[in-house]
Amino acid sequence: MGRVNEGERTADGTATAPGDGRSPARGGSAAYGDSSARDRSPADGDSPACGSDFLQLDAGDAPAGGKADWLARRLRQAIADGRLAVGDRLPPSRVLAAELRVSRGVVIEAYRRLTEDGHVEGRRRGGTVVVAAPPVPPPAPTGTRPSRDPVAVTGDTADRAVPGDRAMPGALFAGEPGADVFDALRATRARVDFTPGQPDLAAFPRAAWLRAERAVLAELSAENLGYGDPRGAPRLRRAVAGWLARSRGIRAEPDEVLIVAGTAQALTLLHPVLRGDGIDGVAVEDPGSLGTRQHLRNGDLATPPVPVDDAGVRVDALRATGARAVLLTPAHQFPTGVVTSGERRRELLRWAQDGGLIVEDDYDAEHRYDRPPVPALRALLADRVCYMGSVSKLLAPALRIGWVVPPPRYRQALTDAKRFTDLGNAVLPQLVLAHLMESGDLERHLRLLRGRHTRRRDAMIDAVTEHLPGAVVHGAAAGLHLTVTYAAKVPDTELAAAALARGVKCQPLSWHRQLPGRPGLVLGYAASPPGVIAEGMAAIGEALRELA
Repeated sequence: MGRVNEGERTADGTATAPGDGRSPARGGSAAYGDSSARDRSPADGDSPACGSDFLQLDAGDAPAGGKADWLARRLRQAIADGRLAVGDRLPPSRVLAAELRVSRGVVIEAYRRLTEDGHVEGRRRGGTVVVAAPPVPPPAPTGTRPSRDPVAVTGDTADRAVPGDRAMPGALFAGEPGADVFDALRATRARVDFTPGQPDLAAFPRAAWLRAERAVLAELSAENLGYGDPRGAPRLRRAVAGWLARSRGIRAEPDEVLIVAGTAQALTLLHPVLRGDGIDGVAVEDPGSLGTRQHLRNGDLATPPVPVDDAGVRVDALRATGARAVLLTPAHQFPTGVVTSGERRRELLRWAQDGGLIVEDDYDAEHRYDRPPVPALRALLADRVCYMGSVSKLLAPALRIGWVVPPPRYRQALTDAKRFTDLGNAVLPQLVLAHLMESGDLERHLRLLRGRHTRRRDAMIDAVTEHLPGAVVHGAAAGLHLTVTYAAKVPDTELAAAALARGVKCQPLSWHRQLPGRPGLVLGYAASPPGVIAEGMAAIGEALRELA
């Protein structure tokens, strides 16, 4: 069994437990809940990694013997540049120490220095709050902004297919997949469902959602029940801006955020905007999401493929396409999970500075297990990156809530497109989501999911080792799925069909390719308990042995 690099691992590899990101909300809201919840360390088997979502902190950057000084400097910098605003709460010292894997005394000492500087103050049950910020220095000119150490993490892209005539389940894997293939696969009953990108819907935080909904309704004025801002509720845009600042390193004002009905609608709104800018095609990763490719083609945009290797998308091949735009999943490349190297990220940014547009799908960025977080590409080159994200895989696709942070030149055109499409998302769910972000309930839910997903991922790796000997597992460091490639000369569409006949749903890797490549399966694990995962992989192994 061969070794694989960065975002890949062999089936008999081991995994460390995930990290946990607990970020405060903007505007002094109760980002960490009650004091008992604030003082608890990571639970549910979710051991922290060496990094933290909060301000992209990585204790590995700290000099030996100088961790408190390093942390204090990083916090002062965040206050100075606006990532931490006056009124924001810092994480409880115990929580941040656990995330960074440093002693609690390091965090307490850093907070003490900030208190002496007058930047923060302790408010007992109110936590440690930012109370003053120094003047912000003028921004560096475009193209000269210092880059951060870009070690990318891994991720994936959702099924984004256009509805059409529903194919018969028996013909799902015959011929080229149609526009409604994902609808047909979802409608097909199976005892084990390994559909990639499917979250554990049973884990939806119903009690927290109900509490937030009651709180929102109790304070909601009658005028808030009318037509809202087509850009989204101001409260949610503020909450999203804070979320992105702390968890993804993106500095964006609330007015730069556009709330949409998921990443799928973001792509739909982009179609006419890109064509109006003279862009008639968007290069895509290969392998890369079939659903995304279908969405772009539905908007009359060409999708030239760009190969992905162990370092990420090949920028030399991207330049060779002549495309002026590219859609990337740099947080966890779908479906391979390859980690984009630092050098490759810098090449991408140089390509963008030469006039290219990066459409960044940051889906699955929150689901990180074995790697410290890194900033999104949008954090490094704001005027050449159109950033997209959503809560579909964090909470539930049914919410239909996502966001776009476009380059300045596209902001008004996208707002107009949203206005004339639906006048804006439903306001009440937006306000409830904002409350979850502000209260810390969303971070607590993510923390629960990370522990659960790690155990399920490890169960799938163990099952692959047992039932598919010689197979290689890719993308184990993050996300909700694994990609498994195998050496047997069995088409992956035939294997997927045989698995479905045994009651197991999954997707063939070839669905997500335009270029030739090794056969494989894309297997979602987030929605299945370990016992069900073992049962499903046993059926797939049996099917492969019979076909081989």
